[in-house]
Amino acid sequence: MPPTGAPTLLASRSAFNRALAAWYRAHARRLPWREAPSLYKTVVSELMLQQTQVKTVLPYFDRWLKALPDFAALAAAPESRVLKLWEGLGYYSRARNLHRLAQALAALPTPPRAPAAWRELPGVGPYTAAAITSIAFGAPAACVDGNVVRILARLTADGTAYRDSASAAKAFASLAAALLPADHPGDHNQAMMELGATVCFRRQPLCLTWPVRPFCAAGRQGDPESYPRLAPKKMERVEVTRVWCVHRGALLLHLTDAGARRFASIHELPTAPQAGLTDADAARGKLLARKRRGITRFQITESIHAVPPPRGTLPPGLKWVRLDQLESVSLSGPHRRWITALLAEAGW
Repeated sequence: MPPTGAPTLLASRSAFNRALAAWYRAHARRLPWREAPSLYKTVVSELMLQQTQVKTVLPYFDRWLKALPDFAALAAAPESRVLKLWEGLGYYSRARNLHRLAQALAALPTPPRAPAAWRELPGVGPYTAAAITSIAFGAPAACVDGNVVRILARLTADGTAYRDSASAAKAFASLAAALLPADHPGDHNQAMMELGATVCFRRQPLCLTWPVRPFCAAGRQGDPESYPRLAPKKMERVEVTRVWCVHRGALLLHLTDAGARRFASIHELPTAPQAGLTDADAARGKLLARKRRGITRFQITESIHAVPPPRGTLPPGLKWVRLDQLESVSLSGPHRRWITALLAEAGW
């Protein structure tokens, strides 16, 4: 079933697209992957931008391009180098997927041009495949992410209650495709993403500067923040006890197995069980810090306690890393910050 209000919007499709394109030409941000664009820049930026804001990605993208300027350099790089360059961006499976994608492309005579072929490559889902192929090759593929869902829901004042963003994206896919112009589909997709990122905010959208305001049903109703109508996320609270142990100029860290689903080959402060302790045993040590962060649907509180060095053989995954060698290992972003702060407090 098409979203409510879709026929009205589609009746004005040509005028809507002209207004959107004119706004994008005048107001598009100058971003490094848009300057002297290439397939490689598009691919790297799209994977970096998955679940990450542009302002966070910018310094990483610049560093990445300097170190690994093309698919060949990325394909030939060791995974440790790839992970080190990605350090701090989080969701490290994206870095591994990008690495494997480059290696897969290196084995092909030419890069594929169709979205379906790109969806067969590591880390490339429907949205990313549409973005890459429309921008790089002019493929007629519409991008539908959270920004686009928000825009389309407001333009149509669609009152449907959706279970989550994925079900909403599926529902709006046909409308997004119907709006896609035959000429310059990549520019259209980027304009929609730009609009969601810089004007049509989730909260307090800038409706007075909304370039397609005449077409917005929710704007006419005066309640754009009511759309899209998504069920609230159910958050789970998680408590984690971690240990801090510095001995003879080295810090005890845990290295996640290379085959792990998350944080493979990434160092972090050990949890109490990883260090062979119960949470209660570790909590008897001095509390050095309590950190809170959110990851997807989890609200995580992590308590870091000082403990004495383990006796005997270290449990699997644990290793001593000299303090003067910490910069050379890959740490998750939060743990890098926590370790730096705790060492500074201790005067190291």
